[in-house]
Formats: sequence, structure tokens, C-alpha cells
Amino acid sequence: MADRLQVVVTNLHWRYSGVTATNRMVAPHLASLIRADWLGSDAPEGIARLGWRDLLRLWLRRQPLIWHARRNDEMIAGVLLKALGWPFKLLFTSAAQRHHSWITRWLIRQMDAIIATSEISASYLKRPATVITHGVDTQTYAPAPDRAAAFAQAGLPGRYAIGCFGRVRAQKGTDLFVDAMCRLLPLYPDFTAVIVGEITPEHSGFANGLRQRIAAAGLQSRIIILGELPIADVQRWYQRLTIYAFTSRNEGFGLTLIEAMAAGAALVATRAGAAEIVVEDGVSGVLVPIDDAAALAQAIEPLMREPAAAEAMGARARTRVLEQFSVEAEAKAIAEVYKTLI
Repeated sequence: MADRLQVVVTNLHWRYSGVTATNRMVAPHLASLIRADWLGSDAPEGIARLGWRDLLRLWLRRQPLIWHARRNDEMIAGVLLKALGWPFKLLFTSAAQRHHSWITRWLIRQMDAIIATSEISASYLKRPATVITHGVDTQTYAPAPDRAAAFAQAGLPGRYAIGCFGRVRAQKGTDLFVDAMCRLLPLYPDFTAVIVGEITPEHSGFANGLRQRIAAAGLQSRIIILGELPIADVQRWYQRLTIYAFTSRNEGFGLTLIEAMAAGAALVATRAGAAEIVVEDGVSGVLVPIDDAAALAQAIEPLMREPAAAEAMGARARTRVLEQFSVEAEAKAIAEVYKTLI
């Protein structure tokens, strides 16, 4: 095992997050192209797990081995292990679109190579990076054979669903979605709005404020906060959506963008994260300003008024993902970076 292994894919994080989701999606495809093992929690099917005892056995190995990090703690672990004699080449994938802290900047300088998920992310790194956009598994995230029947299985009011997925917090703009739905749902009784995402203790007050706003509007049965769901359930919810609202105020990449598009949902997105490189405005989705609930509602309203137009936009969105943002293309590009290091 030690002689054949080429890449350690790390996930040293106790809480499931968007970074974990992107890592889990691409890792099995990487493992089909190059000998890669997963170290840490939430290992997906299709890639072997590397235990800490296995890691110890790699200390005497002479051939270089790639340590692929996506977070600060994983970079720190890689730097320390390399200093102690592990034969690591260090690689970091950066999705953040912001100025980095001094410790992150120092860690980035220690890496042997950098991947950025967009040109914008790369501009904050202060060193050369290979730009590789995220991809999505277009077989797992695919339209339902019958979207109306899929929605009916949920047992919710109306005939159509509009969703907003991601952690329930101000950064993700969940409040903007609730504001837009409070304006629009009374006009469109065939729609129900669904919010899916983790509510952490530090953001419970924010979530409670949303519930109070929903109750004040008398929309408790039509704006549903489901909280965190198993991955398989989230995938089923994508298939029930006619419209998806991406409402982030600040984002690294925003994987839910391409997940919803792959599932054939019409997309209305703030210009955060990778939205401007993923979405062809007016074709595969509609772009709106950040932090503007009125603009969000204005962009969503025509799609609620004409669900057939939303369906057509969703079909174009899936085509866009198939052509530009598949996980297979992402994995092949990452594997090429691996080859330069080993």
C-alpha cells in the first residue's frame, strides 16, 4: 500500500460543510485516475480510507506523496508532518474570495502547489495558482423523471417548490430569501418555499428571527425550514424544485449553484462566489445584486408566474453544467496537477 499510494486526500474537520461536500464529490473520481486514499471523517464510497496507523507507516517511504489540503488545519498538519520527515508534497485548494489572515498567507507560502476554484480566488493568493472550477456529479444531481410527482411525495401545499439550501445564517442570505417569499407567496398559491441547511447554536437566534417573520406573515405552512438533512434527502429535494434561489452575501465558490442547475432547477443567484462565472445571465439563470431582497423578488417573480419558463431555464442550466462543470472534468484537471508534483 505504502509504495503504491500517491495522494492523501484530507478531511480533518469534525463538522460537515460545503468544503466537505466538494471534497466528497470529487474524491472517488480522483481515486479512479490516481492512487488516492481518504484521511479523516465523512469518507465517501469509491475511495479507500487511510488510517492514522497507515499514515505512520509512510514515514520511511522515499517516494514523494501528495498531501492535499483544503483548510488551514490540514495545511498545518501537512507542514508539521513534512518537517518531521514525511515525504510530502503539499497542495492546497483555495475557494475563498477574500484577503487571507497572516497565518493562512504563511501556510500558503509553504505549499508546493496551489489550486484556486476561480480567477477571483486566485487573485487573493499572492502567488501563482492553477484555476480549476468545482464540478458536480451530474448522474447523482439530475432532474427527476417527473418533477411534479417528486414534489407531491413531499406532501406540501401547492404544485411547485422554490428552495434555498445552505447553512441558515446571514452570510448565506437566508433572510433575503424569507423576505422575498413573504412578498411573493401570497401572490402565487401554487408555490411552497423550502429552506434546507444546518442551524448551528450560534445562529439559532437568527433562525428564530426568520421563524417569527414567517409567522407574522401567516406563511408557516408555505415557508418550511427543514434544517439539516442527510445527503440523499438533500438530493431528493433538489429534484423537487422548480426554482432555486442562491442568496449568499459572501461565498467561496457556492456548490449549491451547480447542484441545483444539474438537477434542472431555474436559478436566481446573487453575484457572490462563482455565480458570475457559472451563470449565463438570462439564459441558464438570473443574476441579482448582493444583499437586495427587492431585486431577488423581482427576478424570481416572472419564473413563479410562468413555471413553464422556469422549466425551460432549468433545462438550459443543466446543459450548462454538463458542458462546463462536471465533476469528471474537475477530477481530470486536479490529477494533472498531481502529476506535476510526483
